[in-house]
Amino acid sequence: MEELKRIAERVEKGKHLEVPEEVRKALEKGIPPYDILINGLQAGLAAIGERFKRDECFIPEVLLAARAMHAGIDLLRPLLAEAKTEPMAKIVLGTVKDDLHDIGKNMVGMMLEGSGFRVIDVGVNVPAEKFAETIEREGASLLAMSALLSTTMPYLKTTIDVLKEKGIRDKVKVLVGGAPVTEEYAMTVGADGFAPDAARAVDKAKELLNIRS
Repeated sequence: MEELKRIAERVEKGKHLEVPEEVRKALEKGIPPYDILINGLQAGLAAIGERFKRDECFIPEVLLAARAMHAGIDLLRPLLAEAKTEPMAKIVLGTVKDDLHDIGKNMVGMMLEGSGFRVIDVGVNVPAEKFAETIEREGASLLAMSALLSTTMPYLKTTIDVLKEKGIRDKVKVLVGGAPVTEEYAMTVGADGFAPDAARAVDKAKELLNIRS
């Protein structure tokens, strides 16, 4: 559909001022909000995510696309709530204790939300107990943690150990990432998965939760 294609193209190009107008036009033509979300906004973000994975664009372009997508989601959110559109799954997201880095985390959060997940972002410098409490309170299916310093990497394991102590480790998948983190390290600390960047974090989250793209 031409309207949805235009929305996707504008999201991919990061045209955050144009996306809301295109969304309004699509709504006026009777296109369901969920179709606009999936085949317009999310399709545009997925397209730039694929380009990012192929090293055909850079982080600023992905952030602009995410901003454009969110401009459209802001218009759709009340309509989706009325239609009781459920997110694919709830994900708790945060950077571990003693680590104040948030750019990568924020990018992952935007990509996950843009792909249909409900993201509960608990911020940076997050103690293991806060991760655990949020998972229990929200009934989250996945915990996405990042550590951007070699000195904070061990806290990934500390958090996973706390989940075990509280008896909730088996109820949630754990996805980790961050500049110094490797897939081998992720497996060593007991995580279920590793993602080297935001685009692949979406793919891995879907894989861990058995969600088909």
